[in-house]
Amino acid sequence: MKPIKLIVKTKSDSYPILIGSNIIKDLTLHLRKNSINFNKCLLIIDKNVPKKMISKITRSLKKKEISKFLFNANEKNKNLNNVNKILQVLLNKNFSRLDCVITVGGGITGDVGGFVASLYKRGLKFINIPTTLLSQVDSSVGGKTGVNTKEGKNLLGSFYQPKIVISDTEFLMSLPRREVICGYGEIFKHSLILNKVFYKYCNKNCFKILNLKSPYIEKAIFESCKIKKLVVEKDEKEKGMRKILNFGHTFAHAFEATLGYSQKLNHGEAVILGIVTSLNFSLEMKLIKPKEYNQIMQHILKLNLPSDIKKIFIPKKLETILSFMMKDKKNISERINLILLKKIGLTVINNEYDNQKIKKFLKKQLAN
Repeated sequence: MKPIKLIVKTKSDSYPILIGSNIIKDLTLHLRKNSINFNKCLLIIDKNVPKKMISKITRSLKKKEISKFLFNANEKNKNLNNVNKILQVLLNKNFSRLDCVITVGGGITGDVGGFVASLYKRGLKFINIPTTLLSQVDSSVGGKTGVNTKEGKNLLGSFYQPKIVISDTEFLMSLPRREVICGYGEIFKHSLILNKVFYKYCNKNCFKILNLKSPYIEKAIFESCKIKKLVVEKDEKEKGMRKILNFGHTFAHAFEATLGYSQKLNHGEAVILGIVTSLNFSLEMKLIKPKEYNQIMQHILKLNLPSDIKKIFIPKKLETILSFMMKDKKNISERINLILLKKIGLTVINNEYDNQKIKKFLKKQLAN
């Protein structure tokens, strides 16, 4: 199957996203076709990536000088300490701006590696090879990089675009079901915020997508990336429209931070829970009609996606959730900024609410 190609054009850069099966074995060919040249590269590799896939990459790059950094990718390790370790490798090997960082892993690996690439000598080449469904449809598009701190998620970072993104669906075959569901959460979110036609496609083919059937999985990745591309091209630095991509994320990031980024709730699951919580709040604020709300919830329930925060949190965690929401980077005042849904394909941004209103709402959600 010939790779599907999507070009992302921002004010700062332009780069291709290639989507297909077993395209990683021709990595050097894809780089040459897109005029990406370098002599040395550092592979930042998530330890969970199958060794046979890494072998395909290194065989394709056999004419390059390759260094490797194995990364135990989890939210707790997405920090400045690991950024410094990787920077030290680049310094010790005297990488130049013409050399390259290649990330091979999920969104955490891509975020950390992209952040390193943006910092080293004020920027060297960055290639992203996302290996999870979540990263292929979300963090691989848009150039957001960054790390967590004890104060919250992604509070340190930069906007730095890759030279190319290679999304090989072969990587997905090794993923546990839980990881596939996480990626589907972002696909579903993209359909909700901007494209009702794609929502209908997901609703009709959701089980085929979750079972990674071709060509449904490639189509879902492509359409999801296309939606994010459209938004990022219009608003690279998140001044306005790009905020819609945060639908569900204000709650989601607070849920993750409250649990200390534990395996009890991973990012994709938190996003799905955040979407449900945002839908519930949209309904309470009378922004979305009950019929539309019920239609979306039926989709979530038929796939048995995470939908009940009471199964994760006890009421006494309410204050902690609220405190993290108040630190969210989208806030520009003492009030909490939420992205809400008016109907499938239409969001409402810059909704600011007093923390007491959110507290009252969450208290009800945890009690019901």
